[in-house]
Order: sequence, then structure tokens, then C-alpha cells
Amino acid sequence: MNEPTAEGRRLNRSFGRLTLLGALLVIAGVIGLVYTGVATLTSMLLFGWLLLVGGLVGLLHAIESRGTNYFWLGVVVAALNIAAGVVVIKHPEGTAEALTMFAALLFLTGGVFRLVGSVVVRGPQMGWTLLQGAFGLLLGLLVLFDWPHSSLYVLGCFFSLALLFDGLGLIALGIGGRRIVSMVAGRRDGGQPHTGRTSTSPEGKQK
Repeated sequence: MNEPTAEGRRLNRSFGRLTLLGALLVIAGVIGLVYTGVATLTSMLLFGWLLLVGGLVGLLHAIESRGTNYFWLGVVVAALNIAAGVVVIKHPEGTAEALTMFAALLFLTGGVFRLVGSVVVRGPQMGWTLLQGAFGLLLGLLVLFDWPHSSLYVLGCFFSLALLFDGLGLIALGIGGRRIVSMVAGRRDGGQPHTGRTSTSPEGKQK
């Protein structure tokens, strides 16, 4: 009796932590949507530090595996990550402009390919594909026409939306997990046989 109860409490605490983390991510996402410029610089700095730390870890792994055929490849990849991380950290605004231009070109090419592909193939999802292509093309043009000023808010907006949706997903997971644990505990308690009482139905009596 005590072990399932302790396990249920442990699961409830774990799902509660997920819910709290999700709430923090939602708050951060909402703040980022309000201050998109700060969110853009924050995302660039985080990206730069991830590249730098990943490059250092990769370099350590390459040094540990020296003598293998992949030693120099690991060193080159690690050096490129370290160099890219240093550049991003020192020049976050320029990096944001370059990535915003890259994102605009991706939207444009993706939208054009979807539009052309939907017209050529004419599949059952033609209307939905046309809508996606038109939206991607329009978004790419809007970002491109407002560049480089768009670099101040585009990446920050994407970063904040990612935090917001990740936070909502964690909140849903935490609340749903706690409900499932409660349902399982309730069924377990309700399904246990009761002792100390006997049935007194007329069918059970001997004639």
C-alpha cells in the first residue's frame, strides 16, 4: 500500500516541476514577444555560447581520440564551431542580420516551390499547399523588404514563440500526467476488495 502511494507522489512532484517549468517558459516567451529586440540579442548570445561550448567539448573529444582516423576531422569541426561562436558573441547584431536574410530566402524559396509544386502536381491537398506557399512567399517578402531593420524583431519573435509553445506543451504534459496518476490511484483504490463484510443477498442463502 505504501509503495504505490510513494510512487504516485513522486510522479506528481515530477509532473508539477514540468508544469512550473512550462509556466516559466510561457512567461519568458510572452516577455520576448513584447521586447523582441532584447529577445533577438539574447537568442544570438545563447547561440554563440552554444557553438563555443560545443566546439570546446568537441575539441576535448578529438584530443581524447587522437590516433584515430577521425582525429583531424574532429579538430577542424571543433575549431569551426569555436570560431563561429566567438564571432556570434562579438557581433550579435551582424549575425542576426545574416540569419534574418537567410530565413527570408528560405521562406521565399519554400513558398515558390510549394506554389509551383501544387500547380504542377494538383493533388488532393492542392488548396492547402497553395495557401502554405502563398504565406511563405508573403512572409519572405515582408522580411526581405524590411531588412536589415527586420533583423531586430524576426529572430526574437521566432525565439519567443518557440519558448511560448514549448512552455504550453510542458504545462499540458504536466497537468495531463497528474490527472492520469490520480485516475490510476483512484482505480487502484476502488478495485481493492473489502474485507470484514459478507454478502447477505437472498440468493446467497441456502434453502
